[in-house]
Amino acid sequence: MISNEDVLQHIFGDAGVRLCLTDEERKPELERTREDLPELEAVIESGPEFEDYLSEARGPEMPRGEDLAVIAYTSGTTGRSKGAMLLHRNLMANAQAVCEAWHWTGEDTLFLALPLFHTHGLMVGAHGTFLTGSGAELHRKFDAAAAYDALLDGRVTMFFGVPTMYTRLLREARARDERPRPIRLYVSGSAPLSPQAFDEFEGLFGERILERYGMTETIMNLTNPYEGERRPGTVGRPFPGQEARVVDVETREPLADGEIGEIEVRGPNVFPGYWNRPDATEESFDGEGWFATGDLGSVGEDGYFTISGRAKELIISGGFNVYPREIEEFLYTHPDVADVQVIGVPDERYGEQ
Repeated sequence: MISNEDVLQHIFGDAGVRLCLTDEERKPELERTREDLPELEAVIESGPEFEDYLSEARGPEMPRGEDLAVIAYTSGTTGRSKGAMLLHRNLMANAQAVCEAWHWTGEDTLFLALPLFHTHGLMVGAHGTFLTGSGAELHRKFDAAAAYDALLDGRVTMFFGVPTMYTRLLREARARDERPRPIRLYVSGSAPLSPQAFDEFEGLFGERILERYGMTETIMNLTNPYEGERRPGTVGRPFPGQEARVVDVETREPLADGEIGEIEVRGPNVFPGYWNRPDATEESFDGEGWFATGDLGSVGEDGYFTISGRAKELIISGGFNVYPREIEEFLYTHPDVADVQVIGVPDERYGEQ
């Protein structure tokens, strides 16, 4: 089993981290591995020590669009985590596209309990707030009762969450008599939202959740429409200024509508490559700027995309392609199933089952 110290050592060593800001709770964890991090010059603890550091620090130069802004580590489904290099122009292009698509303005107030070390919380929630000059109610962790109270009070206009948060909100709603009035926008992402949860939420909260699709390397890619049909089980169309297509996993040729293949995306939001991993970068891009997401899916005649699962999670049983998500969504319909995951296992007769 990989420990937190192993993860820290890998990321800090790979990125060549020289300065770390931490807190009292996490500092001992870092100190235990510090002797294996020769490039780490300083560890600053939040609080007075951080205030002193800021007072003595020289102000930063204004970054350019091509400057590296973030190295975000992501493992996908296998192997050591890779550092996705996001430039300042990637962050700006993404924030602008999100705010345009979701009609985000300075009049909004966002309920934000997503972790800010994650793309969804930082590069969507926080950056959109900064760009629009809107308000945000930050929570260190998600508490369904506190979130429900905020919705009842009418003090927020937007709520960003993952499917687990929505299932907990549904549980909270079932336990209460009072229902919140519809707010301007509920957004779900980072994992598939079951159609059952989508429908139950609409019934109890009077609002259709907007489901979208993104990843660390590209931030946001696809979104159900703000104005128009928010279709359960789909992730909509590309954000403004972006492109998406479905290609054959082997030939890399574009597929016809309705056929399942690997989703590729292209646009100003897409990162330039992986830190210190030219091999992984080359494998992920074609010669025309299309990035292979590793996600399987299809697109309908109306342009709505549907995610079927990860390419590496595809189960081939007796020559048939089996998509775990399709089975999972069927099992979700049983009232006694709270959560489910379908995986492939070796089988002598069928290859996998």
